[in-house]
Amino acid sequence: MKRLFLNIFLAGFIITATTSCNNLLDIKETDFLGGELALRTVKNNESLLMGAYAALGSQSDITGDGAAEMGIRAAGVFSDEVKPGDFYNAQTTHEWQFSPDDVGIRDSYMAIDNFYRVIDRVNRVLTALPNAVKEADSDEALRQKVKGEALFLRAYAHFELFRYYCKNYDPAGLGMIYMTESSLVARSRDLMGPYFENILKDIAESKPLLAQDVADVYRANLLSAVGLNARVALYMRNWVEAEKYATEYINALPLASKTEFAGIWTDVNKKESAFKLARTLAAGRVGGIYRGVFAKNAAGNLVAPASILWVPSDKLWNMFDKVNDIRFKEYLIDEPILAAVTGKPSKIVNKYRGTGYATTNENVNDIKVFRTAEMYLIRAEARAEQGKFTGANSGESDLNALREARINSYSNQIFPSKDALIQAVLDERFKELAFEGHRFWDLKRRSLPIQRLASDAPTPASATLPANDYHFVLPIPNAEISGNPLIQQNEGYATK
Repeated sequence: MKRLFLNIFLAGFIITATTSCNNLLDIKETDFLGGELALRTVKNNESLLMGAYAALGSQSDITGDGAAEMGIRAAGVFSDEVKPGDFYNAQTTHEWQFSPDDVGIRDSYMAIDNFYRVIDRVNRVLTALPNAVKEADSDEALRQKVKGEALFLRAYAHFELFRYYCKNYDPAGLGMIYMTESSLVARSRDLMGPYFENILKDIAESKPLLAQDVADVYRANLLSAVGLNARVALYMRNWVEAEKYATEYINALPLASKTEFAGIWTDVNKKESAFKLARTLAAGRVGGIYRGVFAKNAAGNLVAPASILWVPSDKLWNMFDKVNDIRFKEYLIDEPILAAVTGKPSKIVNKYRGTGYATTNENVNDIKVFRTAEMYLIRAEARAEQGKFTGANSGESDLNALREARINSYSNQIFPSKDALIQAVLDERFKELAFEGHRFWDLKRRSLPIQRLASDAPTPASATLPANDYHFVLPIPNAEISGNPLIQQNEGYATK
């Protein structure tokens, strides 16, 4: 962490011009200023806050991935969600061979750098904001809004670090280092108990300061904080709180109808989303790792991509009712253009298609951070864990409601036991939240193994990762330990 913050300190602060709320997330990290001048005014602090959003949601010049894209890919590559396409050079990550000094981790899945960069920027804002000069009467309200968003982002980033680098929630287990100020002082890791107390404290303090509606889903608002509350409670196994916050979200933002659902993935509408990360071509093609980029030849015919890195696993593909489930054609496609090319996989991801093959915004899509569908699945699991697995206002009724919204001619199902329902909820999460950054963490938090089909596993040894294997927790990189020798390495990883 000392190494990380030294890099950030030397880089300075991002100060950029802003034009509208929706465009603030598309900042390129090019203009840097240091010193007190950078954060003199409330508007200056808002600019650095936008730099925190940029580190969360846009491509990073250091790692090649924004934190959000990295999370989407990691949860698939480490799990049974994807299999290699026609170009495979990720054995260390996909086959769980990574180590603290592995280049695949450092270049592709370095969550420490990305999320602590977000945290460092919001901490600088939270320090400077109380004394920042207001230049207009409206700046006082802006000061409170910026503070609320900074607190939300700090909680969100620390929670993501927990998912990567910590075992399942245990108050006495090792958390990460909860940073509330910018510092170069070496520190050991916090216990999960106080670590999560800080997460919940930041969320609670953010809520009255955030926008109370979802008019702008590209900046944190009250409902996105509620969604984070529900997700954190799920991982803490606080089923009462998970049900409570999921219900609050659901009551405020209903499920998309069958006719509205396709528009979520083409960004025609913002249904179900309380918080999204705006994507533009300049920020990167989130769908590129799943689809490659098509071109057109001189005759105007489509030309297949040079390579397609990752394709849907057969296991996921086979989970769907391909006739009646409206998610199938929105998420997946068996592409005839690719089927005609020898050696090309034809079954690819359709979810992040953007504006279509060989168009300017091919594979460019907003990243949906919180959706109503996730809240239905959180509530279904939480209710089941409390014994409310069947009947009215139960996990069963939640699962049936979601399926009714996604599957034509669906008939409500009755579940005979809590365990049967929870398994069905996990299967539904596999389908509904595919390629949204959840699968690996879902298997981890439920202490389940990764079990790939033979057709999905590059080698027999990569077919199964046993439940609770130490590879479910990523290693603290050796470079980080060199910068902060007090930070503890995770179990199972040797440190040089």
